Amino acid sequence: MTSLSPRSGGRVTIREVARHAGVGTKTVSRVVNDEPNVAPATAARVRASIAELRWEPDAHAANLRRTTTRTRSLGLLLGSVANPFSATIHRAVEDVAIHRDVAVFASSLDDDPERELAAIEAFVRRKVDGLILTSVAQSQAYLAELIPPNLPVVFIDREQSGYDADRVRSDNVGGARLATRHVLGFGHRRIALLIDRREIWTAQERERGFLAALDEFGLPAEAATIVADLSDQDAAERAVMALLGAPDAPTAIVSGQNLITVGAVHALRKLGRHNDVALIGFDDIELADLMDPGISVVAQRPQEIGRLAAERVFASLDAGARLPHETTVVPVDLVPRGSGEIRPA
Repeated sequence: MTSLSPRSGGRVTIREVARHAGVGTKTVSRVVNDEPNVAPATAARVRASIAELRWEPDAHAANLRRTTTRTRSLGLLLGSVANPFSATIHRAVEDVAIHRDVAVFASSLDDDPERELAAIEAFVRRKVDGLILTSVAQSQAYLAELIPPNLPVVFIDREQSGYDADRVRSDNVGGARLATRHVLGFGHRRIALLIDRREIWTAQERERGFLAALDEFGLPAEAATIVADLSDQDAAERAVMALLGAPDAPTAIVSGQNLITVGAVHALRKLGRHNDVALIGFDDIELADLMDPGISVVAQRPQEIGRLAAERVFASLDAGARLPHETTVVPVDLVPRGSGEIRPA
């Protein structure tokens, strides 16, 4: 038996029980449901792990005994319900669901794999009729043993791994390429890209788009500065302050997401550089059009992402089974407002 202490705070998961007992999650499920084909010694070991970790197996067991009864609810896992991008997706999903008398339970991912698993387990425990998920764990293969085969699942914003399901996401590579080409077209050659953690799929894709634009203009990757692991606006603000204080400071900044853009705006204004350093962001920010200069962005369409994801879930529910999986790539829009059109001195 593997040595593992219960986590302080947070719910113990079926994966932790399986790891503690040295078995697979399917074996834990069989023991919980009193299914055959589990050796008595193995079953005893699993029950001992359940007791030691104080796991509440009723959630998973109830799911495995799930009937065709609908609960008129959906589970929605978002990056952060506090982020305007996520909030708009949430509202769009609700706007579709409310016309079907369906409630939406939303939870924040906060780019934490443990929160991903805990939130999905909570949704399953409540027997939701469908799932719309943002993911961050390296693999979602665990869902095969956690989610009933006919439960509709749509992944949004990011590409999942190890579990086949519908996807609805923005054109991340194309959008970042469009933003970078835009400032390159105004004559900038010293450009910085600011992105989130590289293990996040959207950050990887937007970096790819950035590098593709450099290549298109005949610039080597070494000609640009890429600052990664910026998870909030404070980190982005500090990064921009450092960049602009260095020799050969960039004359243009491409921001990889909306909170990074907000941090960059704060730094540029503190330094009094908002009129001579170009800035273009991926994803729109509030009041961007009221600033001077206005903040140029490549805007996503979160309302469309939420609507399409919800409609896909309900299409599967209406069909009574999962439909053939589809990937829907939602276009992005270049919105020039002034900051991205500043020319290098």
